[in-house]
Amino acid sequence: MIKLNENALTSLGPTVAVPRYDRSLLKPGILHIGVGNFHRAHQAFYLDALHNTGADPSWGICGAGVRAPDARMRADLAEQDWLYTVVEVEGEDLQAQIVGSMIDFVEVEPTANLPLLRQMADPATRIVSLTVTEGGYFVDSATGEFDLTHPLVAADIAAPGSANTVFGALVTALAARKSAGDAPFTVMSCDNLPGNGDAARAAVMGMARAMDGDLAAWISDHVSFPNAMVDRITPATGDRERASLAENFGITDNFPVFCEPFRQWVLEDDFVNGRPELEAVGVTFTKDIHDFEKMKIRILNGGHAILAYPAALMGVEFAHDALRNTTIRAFLRKVLTEDVLHLVADVPGFTAHEYLDLICKRVENTGVADQISRLCLDGSNRQPKFTIPSIRDDLAQGHMPIGLALSAALWCRYCAGRTDAGQEIPPNDPSWDNLHSVAVAAQTDPHLWLQQSEIYGDVGANADFAELFASCLKSLQTNGTEDTLRMYLNGDTFSAVATLPSRLSS
Repeated sequence: MIKLNENALTSLGPTVAVPRYDRSLLKPGILHIGVGNFHRAHQAFYLDALHNTGADPSWGICGAGVRAPDARMRADLAEQDWLYTVVEVEGEDLQAQIVGSMIDFVEVEPTANLPLLRQMADPATRIVSLTVTEGGYFVDSATGEFDLTHPLVAADIAAPGSANTVFGALVTALAARKSAGDAPFTVMSCDNLPGNGDAARAAVMGMARAMDGDLAAWISDHVSFPNAMVDRITPATGDRERASLAENFGITDNFPVFCEPFRQWVLEDDFVNGRPELEAVGVTFTKDIHDFEKMKIRILNGGHAILAYPAALMGVEFAHDALRNTTIRAFLRKVLTEDVLHLVADVPGFTAHEYLDLICKRVENTGVADQISRLCLDGSNRQPKFTIPSIRDDLAQGHMPIGLALSAALWCRYCAGRTDAGQEIPPNDPSWDNLHSVAVAAQTDPHLWLQQSEIYGDVGANADFAELFASCLKSLQTNGTEDTLRMYLNGDTFSAVATLPSRLSS
């Protein structure tokens, strides 16, 4: 068994791809905040491929983070000289590659974050990229605006130069660059949310305006925030993955990444201080980013939620097993076809229907073993971005989205904390205590669920949708998940007050 590190690269077998470039020549031109599995299988993977072509070595990656899990990741990767293994899995076929594009990781200091601020302020850093999760942008779901009242945001505003949040750190570092007369950096979001660059801009500008008007004007004029669509199914790493890597490739790796072979990155070409030539390794640069991201977010990310909550309630552990269940699979396809696809424009390479077929093929990849619990995670932040916009758009178009109403009821049922078999569902959301409390109360008074305006905004005020949701929830209580899904598949509209026409009858 070979413990992964720089010295071990020459000892790995021929079935393991290793960096073909001299890592000692790489310089940290990119600072990435949030070094999780997705970043390591996506952005860092693309950069590794680019360096293998002999590209500009000034685009190495320096990792960063502000939470306890980031400190653990730093420690695990430090033991391996920042190297790690990406294993692409298609069924039983495994392809292993050592990724070397990360060359450092700033010390994680959750209080003042001074190492992070120093690295951001360094002129060598020309791009600061982010995977800080959907909830990390402090967007008020009711207004769609940056939430200046959030306690962490307010703390940064009250004490300029502090960094309780990523965006407080960005503003502080940009202030230092402005003061020193140094060029700014590009802020590049790699998170799964609509208009991720716009969301990053709103957060930085909202905080900067509240702190220093002159600084805000400078940022507005000199800093760019490209939007991006990012895509690769990347499950959490556990003992299963580590054991598989050791068994199949003879490698001991603290934190390998297992993922599907498919990957996609569509990016606006809007960088203020240079960028790597990522088009050379398959990144699509376009001015029409929003159609790509809408297709991905509404169909893949929204589809994950539609799939995950009934699967969890039925005791299914993995996404591919959920798709093997003919009832869940038919439910997923019908909801997306009836309530979502007509809201999504075709993009070069895919119609919406073709993209749905591709998603189903990707999710049923048995080798990836994506956990249903991971897909259920953080619904309070994901639902307002992935599924509720489709509900809102449907209602505006005069279409009653029966499948999405049932999906919302399934999420409520999930948050009530018990599967159909009576097993306890562990907390799986930053706001779990509140969600669980409201979900339990909603089993008696369903309208309480939609009255969470921070999640549903104005959707909960639609009386017809609220009645439909209540009927769906009552069916889940009375008939259970599987039978309720079958009722929907057989054409049950669940509500006599669903006065808007359904596409079931169109």
